[in-house]
Amino acid sequence: MEQIELDDIDLRLLEQLQNDASLSNLELAQRVFTSPPTCLRRVKRLREAGVIEQQVAVLSADTLAPMLGHGLTAIVEISLDRQGAEWLDAFEQRVQGDDAVQQCYRVSPGPDFVLVVHAPDMPQYHALAQRLFTSDANVRNVKAFFSVKRAKFGARLPLSPTLKPPAAG
Repeated sequence: MEQIELDDIDLRLLEQLQNDASLSNLELAQRVFTSPPTCLRRVKRLREAGVIEQQVAVLSADTLAPMLGHGLTAIVEISLDRQGAEWLDAFEQRVQGDDAVQQCYRVSPGPDFVLVVHAPDMPQYHALAQRLFTSDANVRNVKAFFSVKRAKFGARLPLSPTLKPPAAG
């Protein structure tokens, strides 16, 4: 991936896409005060440079709950016995391959990892814990916190762009 510099137009594009990635190119161009061809070219450049990793739909857990159940969301602290790069990488690889793990952070100080996991119910969480933590002889300590309410959820990065049209000139 190439290293690119971001200007005000790029920042406005990213801000709008974080709000609603389903905008048409025409609507996106209007919102960032540029032409549709320029908008299309810039978004393509931001994707190719890896600035935009992926576009996803954020589902409403509350709306889906009557059909699928609320399930369990847990924040899990993991401490390993051995913290060498190969051990940390091996643990990361294992959790990245598991769909129940929504987020994985390598942290310091304290535990080595903090995970956000989602399971349909306690037996499924137990199976996840067996699969990812208990079966790994290098996992020293697991501390799980179960969510009773989600007060905020998001994936936005603060960009602080100027959302004013460019000066005529």
